[in-house]
This record gives sequence, C-alpha cells and structure tokens, in this order.
Amino acid sequence: MPCDRHVAICKPLQYPALMRSNICSMMPVGVWFSSSVQALMCSLHVLPLPYCKPNVIHHYACDYPALVQLSCSDDSAFERTTCLGNVLVLLTPLSVILASYLAVLLQVLRARSSERGHKALGTCLSHLCVVGLFCGAALLACMAPAASHSAQKAVINTVFAAIVPAMLNPFIYSLRNRDVLAALRKLLAKYALHRD
Repeated sequence: MPCDRHVAICKPLQYPALMRSNICSMMPVGVWFSSSVQALMCSLHVLPLPYCKPNVIHHYACDYPALVQLSCSDDSAFERTTCLGNVLVLLTPLSVILASYLAVLLQVLRARSSERGHKALGTCLSHLCVVGLFCGAALLACMAPAASHSAQKAVINTVFAAIVPAMLNPFIYSLRNRDVLAALRKLLAKYALHRD
C-alpha cells in the first residue's frame, strides 16, 4: 500500500509503468520469503536446545522466547539470531513504509491544491494508523530480550499485534467516508451534551 500510494501521489503519470502486475506480485513474495527465512533461522536454533525446566507454556501461542526460557543452555546466540531476523522482517518494511509516506507528505506540502492534499493525507493516515498499531506491538514483542519474556506480556502483545489491528481496520478505513465521519461527530456531540 505505501508503495502504491507513493507512486500514485508522487508520480501519477508513471503509475502504469511503475506498478506493473509483476512488480506488485514480487512485493508480497519478498515479504513472505523474508518472513520464512526469519522463522527458519529461529526454528533451527530452538529445535536442538536441551530442555530441563517445566514444559508448560502459559501463552496463546507457542513462541520462540518462551521455548528459549525453558532451555538450560545459553541464549545469547538466539538473541543475535532474533535481532537479525527482526531487522529483516520488521524494521526494513517499516523503514520503506515511513520513507514512502514521508515522500507523500512532502509532495502534498508542495502541492497547491489543499483538497487534493487532504484526500491524499486521509488515505495515507488511515493506513499509517493500522501500521503503527501492528508494528508498535510487534516491535515491543520482538525486540525485548528473551530473558525478560513473560506470559502476561506475551498475551498483551499477541492481542495488540493480532486482534486489535484486525478489529480496528474496518473502523479506521471507514473514517474516510464523509457519512461515517458525520455520524461519528453527531454521536460524539450527543455524548458530550449528555455528559454535561
């Protein structure tokens, strides 16, 4: 989405050439490949570990830091592997997203038409909200050292990374609709009136 928005707003005349179907197909393939490499790196590290602690994991999902905590061995190699994988899977796409939207913002600020700029920013802002929710929770979950991993933090991060963005996604994208915005303003005004 950020690449599409960047090309559509910053280079609209070159859009058909830059956003060909084979290029659009390669972007998700690249993401899937990097995610698979990161998961494989972690799996290859965790599988041979010797386990000497209780084998009960109090999580929604069996994630790698929880397995490393059950191990008797040194986890510094896992920390390095995870850090490299997180850069590959989280920080690289996040950097591309932020750079794309920064270019869009600069283009909108240079444009003379304020209505076109508001529409472009509204389109990008909704996506940035969802990306911020998801990436913020994912960064908190993945960048913490395995030693500080707790079941309570894992549950909260799982809810924020998996459930909350998916739940808020339709609401955030519907805020671009004028009718929905008018109804929300009316509801908030009615709530404020009853509160006073």
